[in-house]
Amino acid sequence: MMNCSRHRSVRLLGIALAASALLGLSGCGGNGGPHRYELSGSVAHDGKPIPAGTILFEPDTSHDNDGPGILVEFTDGHYRTPSGKGTVGGPHIVRIVGYDGEPQSEMPQGKPLFREYQLQIDLPRHNARQDFDVPAGHQ
Repeated sequence: MMNCSRHRSVRLLGIALAASALLGLSGCGGNGGPHRYELSGSVAHDGKPIPAGTILFEPDTSHDNDGPGILVEFTDGHYRTPSGKGTVGGPHIVRIVGYDGEPQSEMPQGKPLFREYQLQIDLPRHNARQDFDVPAGHQ
């Protein structure tokens, strides 16, 4: 049963990476692309820092927000978007996947701590700090 869960998490990460690459192709140009804002912050599960994981920031097109998305890896409960490659701000769908941080041969970030957590949030249109806490009941 856990093996199926591991494969699903690895598959979700692959989908997230592919989606991020496709989103990055749209509007990710030199001078003509949208302005992007740097984000940094903490990532916790039930108030405790998550050892490793990814956050996918996708502009929420259902709320008239478009532009490139970005996938950010985090460690020790902290993340930072790369300079010049942050979010476009505004309504976003955020997807968080957390791992135990103990690398294994097929799972470089370790075992999944919970299934993908998703939320909708209005991100600031300026460089900012944005913390995330996946609720305790989310497994």
